[in-house]
Amino acid sequence: MAKAKVLTKDEMKRVEKIIAADSNATRNMLAFKLSVLGGMRVGEVAALTVGQVRGLDGKAVAVINLSKEQTKGHKARRVFLSDELQTAVTKFLVAQRNVNDNAALIRSTKTLKHFTPNTLCTLFKSIYRKSGISTSSHSGRRTFATVKNANGVGMATIQKLMGHKNIQTTALYCDVSDEQLANAANVF
Repeated sequence: MAKAKVLTKDEMKRVEKIIAADSNATRNMLAFKLSVLGGMRVGEVAALTVGQVRGLDGKAVAVINLSKEQTKGHKARRVFLSDELQTAVTKFLVAQRNVNDNAALIRSTKTLKHFTPNTLCTLFKSIYRKSGISTSSHSGRRTFATVKNANGVGMATIQKLMGHKNIQTTALYCDVSDEQLANAANVF
């Protein structure tokens, strides 16, 4: 199976433009940002509740605590939110003020229940296709890992951020650009 595409900055802007034109823009933008900026798996995003991301002050928490039932490896993990991601979550929560903490964060507008991971995968694929990008829902995670690596974050740190058991798995997520290779060649 081919690896999911690492999104460029221009591609991410195209995706965000497509999402912004949709009737569920706020929800879909948050799901996309949790993937790209948080490195979260589609199943993890689908399983989130409002209470997991909303602090006592009504704003986004700095760390999301995922239970073992919400993760692929059935091991609880923490997801650290960047300032940009905290802002996106807080913006979303403003519109969700009267929603119970147990409610699904990313939910169907018809049933008000959690998306299934497959439904969220289909949504991402549809958004990417409309953006002219042929890839899978996994592109967000690959982009997250590659950007962290390109900005000098160590592989062991990226491994922890992504919740991987083995660092070899993390290494598979990180593409290396020609610019990185040229810069590395000049380091002595």
